[in-house]
Amino acid sequence: MSQKRLNHRKIGTVDNYRHFWLLSIWVVYLVLFFIIEHVVTDNYWVSYLPLDDKIPFCEYFIIPYCMWHPLLALMTAYLAFFDAGNFKRYMAFIGIGFLTTGIFCLLFPNGQDLRVTAFPRENFCSWLVRLVYAADTNTNVLPSMHVIGCGALIAACFRTPSLRKRHLHWVMLPLGLLISVSTVFVKQHSILDFIVAVPFTLLVHWLVYGVIFRARPSARKAHP
Repeated sequence: MSQKRLNHRKIGTVDNYRHFWLLSIWVVYLVLFFIIEHVVTDNYWVSYLPLDDKIPFCEYFIIPYCMWHPLLALMTAYLAFFDAGNFKRYMAFIGIGFLTTGIFCLLFPNGQDLRVTAFPRENFCSWLVRLVYAADTNTNVLPSMHVIGCGALIAACFRTPSLRKRHLHWVMLPLGLLISVSTVFVKQHSILDFIVAVPFTLLVHWLVYGVIFRARPSARKAHP
């Protein structure tokens, strides 16, 4: 192999992974999350609507609820290695959505008092709910990051050609809705957290795909 070809491969490798610096958004978010989880522990504004009392606790919803973290990680890894352009959009969605929410919770401490203390049944799912309750506090819930994260996942699936080709966007859409709804059935969120998160998620989507990464007219013609 010629020296010129070796140099081309080396430069291509650097270019291919230059966008990896955006992974630092996850680091910043996790640090911020750790801070607010230890700062906001009491004296918080209670997120609640009367409709919460009508929504029954159902431990089986903990299964879709717990799928949120691995799905975010898998989408991050897939786009980072196989679609740099949509990785940038996805990370912008995560960065704007999660960091803005974290700062809001720090400035406006909030929480919910809906968690069950006595489980109607003892099974694997109720055991899993106990683990989630122990690992995650009942504070910093408004708006729901689960809903925002699902919005990022759904948008990424619809915008990534390789995922659309496999029809995964039609899998992620109902799955994202199920994960979002699960938050109120396992009493990790008030329905108010869900309601507030929906327009906020749509706003973030518009900022990312309609403003920051808005396609130029020539680009739209080239990629119909």
